[in-house]
Amino acid sequence: MTPVVQKRLAIGAALAAVLLFLGANAHLLNVALRSQPECREAAGLTPAKRAC
Repeated sequence: MTPVVQKRLAIGAALAAVLLFLGANAHLLNVALRSQPECREAAGLTPAKRAC
């Protein structure tokens, strides 16, 4: 394997890892906001439930 191919593979793997990390965080944020929508703060109001 030539150094150029190794460099491209390394860059591709790093890019894939970053995209996977960002996608996982976006998914966790989405799940967190959808799980208890009544607990989200709206216009400076306090949460709807004490447990929130």
